[in-house]
Amino acid sequence: MIPSAFEYLRPETLEEAIRLLQENSEEAVLLAGGHSLIPILKARLAQPGILIDISRIPGLKGIGREDQALLIGGMTTHHEIESDPEVNEVCPLLAETASLIGDVQVRNRGTIGGSLSHADPAADYPATLIALDAEFVVTGPDGARSYRAENFFEGPFDTAMEENEILTSIIVPAPQGKIGGAYCKAAQQASGFAVCGVAVTVMLSDNGQIEFASIGITGVSASPYRASGVESALTGQAPTAETIEAAADRATEDIEPIEDLYGSAEFRGHLARVWTKRALEQAVKMAGS
Repeated sequence: MIPSAFEYLRPETLEEAIRLLQENSEEAVLLAGGHSLIPILKARLAQPGILIDISRIPGLKGIGREDQALLIGGMTTHHEIESDPEVNEVCPLLAETASLIGDVQVRNRGTIGGSLSHADPAADYPATLIALDAEFVVTGPDGARSYRAENFFEGPFDTAMEENEILTSIIVPAPQGKIGGAYCKAAQQASGFAVCGVAVTVMLSDNGQIEFASIGITGVSASPYRASGVESALTGQAPTAETIEAAADRATEDIEPIEDLYGSAEFRGHLARVWTKRALEQAVKMAGS
């Protein structure tokens, strides 16, 4: 199909983009990489009057270091994250996750900020960024503010951002110590989206016990979530097969799995437990090595 008619605007600065959003809040949408938005426009599921292209605004793209963290611009592509040497060295879990998104064409064009702002409940990044305790910086007319990843997503395709705000950067703490991480998912065969995706970071103490664990899950519920029950079951425990399996059984504790054509709620709950166990096993093995 062909999208409905719209006015195309391409601001040259972040300030101009925010002003345009503020002036046209009821009819404008942002265009970043376009892999989420363009199919919606073609299907006429959205018919905005104005399209604001932020893809060429200086300063919204790139990867750098800030103290003990990675600073990633919202317009940075999945491929750039996947292939960046510093990301692979400092936070290989994030690079691994980026490499599993869609296909080569999607990774070359799609952006991390566009994906997170779109808030598809089956997207890959949210689980990993929750597990990494990342921070999202959004900028609007009143300046910049930040959200922890686990507090950013409020429902399917819904975030805590205001309509006139833009997700400008992502701050990812650089893991320290004996850390292991893994992202495992059961993917939709055509799109690569997660029917269930589980991201895990684990730190082992000097005596081999689990000092802390952080688990993010996507695709299972209406919003990505932190599996706090799994985390508490693991903290201070030896990473035995029995401990890991018992903790993984709590993957959907206090969560209502969704049901759609890709799987029933019961099936998704089963996937969450299975993939949490597998991700934990891989993360513990990496931490131990």
